[in-house]
Amino acid sequence: MEGIVVTLSVYLDGPFWVGVLEIVEDGAVRATRFTLGSEPTDPELYEFLQRHGVALLERAASSPAVPSEGREVKRVNPKRAAKLAARAAARVSSRNTASQEALRLELEGRKAEAVDDRRARRREAAEHKREVARRKRIERRRDR
Repeated sequence: MEGIVVTLSVYLDGPFWVGVLEIVEDGAVRATRFTLGSEPTDPELYEFLQRHGVALLERAASSPAVPSEGREVKRVNPKRAAKLAARAAARVSSRNTASQEALRLELEGRKAEAVDDRRARRREAAEHKREVARRKRIERRRDR
């Protein structure tokens, strides 16, 4: 069984800084994307992760898994990992295609949920409006 690797990438996307949280587990990538707004400092990013980290991990874990071919999860020497992290931080990291696919699937899922929510709210508002009209009609009959 392979290990679980969680990666957080922060990059500039248009006017906003965006974070991508990837979970690589058993050859599959799950990812979630979140907007940070202005460029976060390290302490701000740490505080954001303290406050919203669990929710982000749950959101990423619930997103659809996309197989990641060619990405092996290996134990890396800690010094080498630090060097690789420094290199990745030096250049603006970009999402890989597997995480892009996972993000796209997650976005489509959230869009579908939003459509369902809007439809239900609209239906409830229409039912409420009909009920109010019915009550007014009954009151008008009683007043005669």
